[in-house]
Amino acid sequence: MLVPRSSGVLLHPTSLPGRYGIGDLGQWAYNFVDWLESAYQTLWQILPLGPTSYGDSPYQTLSAFAGNTYLISFDKLIEDGWLSPEDLADLPPFPRDHVDFGWIWTYHKYKLTKAYQNFATRATMPQKKAFADWCDANKDWLDDFALYMAIKDEHDGRPWVEWEAGVALRDPQALVDAQKRHVENIEDYKFRQWQFFTQWSELKAYANNKGIKLIGDVPIFIAHDSADVWANRELFYLDELGNPTVVAGVPPDYFSVTGQYWGNPLYKWDEMAKDGYSWWIRRFKAVQTQVDIIRIDHFRGFEAYWEIPTNEERTAVNGQWVEGPGIPFFRVIEAALGNLPIIAEDLGVITEGVEAMRDGLGLPGMKVLQFAWGNLPEANLFLPHHHIANSVVYSGTHDNNTTNGWWYSNETNEHIHHHIEKYTNNSVTEPNWTLIRIAEASVSHMAVVPMQDVLSLGADARMNTPNTSSGNWIWRMVEDNFTDREARDRLRDLTLLYGRAHGTRFIEYLHEHPMI
Repeated sequence: MLVPRSSGVLLHPTSLPGRYGIGDLGQWAYNFVDWLESAYQTLWQILPLGPTSYGDSPYQTLSAFAGNTYLISFDKLIEDGWLSPEDLADLPPFPRDHVDFGWIWTYHKYKLTKAYQNFATRATMPQKKAFADWCDANKDWLDDFALYMAIKDEHDGRPWVEWEAGVALRDPQALVDAQKRHVENIEDYKFRQWQFFTQWSELKAYANNKGIKLIGDVPIFIAHDSADVWANRELFYLDELGNPTVVAGVPPDYFSVTGQYWGNPLYKWDEMAKDGYSWWIRRFKAVQTQVDIIRIDHFRGFEAYWEIPTNEERTAVNGQWVEGPGIPFFRVIEAALGNLPIIAEDLGVITEGVEAMRDGLGLPGMKVLQFAWGNLPEANLFLPHHHIANSVVYSGTHDNNTTNGWWYSNETNEHIHHHIEKYTNNSVTEPNWTLIRIAEASVSHMAVVPMQDVLSLGADARMNTPNTSSGNWIWRMVEDNFTDREARDRLRDLTLLYGRAHGTRFIEYLHEHPMI
């Protein structure tokens, strides 16, 4: 998937500024698109957009198809008439620079229900028809999701395996009874999804019209406590009560002596193959409507994945590698949906088999510059002189520390510092801009840097620390960040210098500011 040399920024929408405790799809999202355009960026990378649950991770969502309704803009609901300013008069003093998920959960849930109630009583017939048509077009996932959420509410949010057997194991009569009990709540959840996808599609169109493509994440594995597993138990390794018998993770390595026990249920790939991987086709088809380029998280799992017996110790030591569906799986997807624009997240211990699958499919892999230093140069493919055009280079990812946080912590040492300074023939006084410059100069056809690095932020702005259960996913920009023209201009100038800018504004700039 070769595209013109491009540059972009990694920023999840929850990290945008705003009054309602979390970034949303309102004016600040449009301001960010304008900021990207003014910096000559043509890529906006986000994390998965699904509805988060306990732990707040966008990689452990309640659905692989539904949207995160925390992102619904209340201001847009006011514009559409489903909320009034008076409905939001009790706005709490939410923190500006981070998300307090416990606080926003109650407030957002209550206000979105209020919006649905206003819709139910005020909507015109054309508006009600538009809602009904959207629900019908998405019923293959929406009906199960809305029912699942309504039953989950009835059980105080507990995982579906803790519900009574009738609804947990989807006895037909129990489901009919649940649908009757929760008619209004089911419609409420459908309304929220309609609003999310309406607002998201409008934002995506705005970005695309400015020449900005969206890169979205598709995690290979999904959460056990999700509508998808509840509605498709036959596709996963579960016992008779619905509990996983084996789960996903990664084996012990240099970073962890016990490995990583993720706990996601594993797919029955043979079972999925019987109907031509229809669940996966629907999943990719859905994400195609949300983003322009798809990054597959833990791509290596399609070649082979680490299977761990379910255990209370939650360690990944006693696992085994199991062969995945490989290239034939992607050929089936390709036959159904065409040649999808995919980025392979090929980080970690990558074998020749994984490389052969990636290269056989012609997919770009990832080059993370924070991983490039301190090892023997000839062995480290993250070093810039080993990059290839069909790849994406990052200063760091959402799982890394910010570059400044990394540089000034015990994650680096004098050897790493010396290596970078010798490599660049410069003293490193601004680690973030050193790596951003290297990324922009790379031959990789796409360069993406986290917004925290553009803003020169430290470790307190880190988005996620793997293998930790608290303090993640909470960082937010503040309004003043948009007035930091120095950071924007430095990114713009590097993008211009290394040939990653294009579009109308770029041409206009060249006429006004010849580079040579």
